[in-house]
Amino acid sequence: MEDIKTIIVNRSAYANNDLEADLLRDYLFDHRTFLINVMSSPGAGKTTTLIKLINALKDTFKIGVMEADIDSNVDAINVAKETGVKSIQLHTSGMCHLDAGMTKTGLDEIGANDLDLVFLENVGNLVCPAEFDTGATMDMVILSIPEGDDKPLKYPLIFQKCDLVLINKIDTKQYFDFDFDKCNEMIHYRNPNATVINISALTGENINLVKDYLVKRIREWGDK
Repeated sequence: MEDIKTIIVNRSAYANNDLEADLLRDYLFDHRTFLINVMSSPGAGKTTTLIKLINALKDTFKIGVMEADIDSNVDAINVAKETGVKSIQLHTSGMCHLDAGMTKTGLDEIGANDLDLVFLENVGNLVCPAEFDTGATMDMVILSIPEGDDKPLKYPLIFQKCDLVLINKIDTKQYFDFDFDKCNEMIHYRNPNATVINISALTGENINLVKDYLVKRIREWGDK
């Protein structure tokens, strides 16, 4: 029987994307544009959190936003309306994540060379976005109280690769059985270097803590 050659295509796809991502990070550093990849499940509060953060940061940095969704431009419209910063929509045509090539296309369109800080709101999903390096300078994950405290156990990769975890909707904590200590323990088991901040995007509680963290991180990066 003739031997059939088997090719592992996912491995080569990841390798090619990782190379593109590294080149994109070099490009961003050369142009002093800090890119934050924002990930979460649908409904965790990505867009509301971004609106609060952008309004807190826009007097310090020139900011742009790229909103990624399978379809619609609702989020891009809301961000532009509520913050006044440049916002574009990226349609993935059914794909559940962005990769480095898609991200570079969006950065070219938004004119990232003229921006200090760009937020990339990835597709709402705790699995696929974690598997593809976007070339971002840092990764941020938003976990909301109603989702439960066991998500770092169920979806380990996204917490392993993130720099910052925001536990959102703390204004609802009296209605849900959410163990903050247990959640923090699981996050730091997956990623000892992750910073965790509890926030309410609705009320704005602790948004200034996130602002201070990002300002410090961006300025340290720019001084390298």
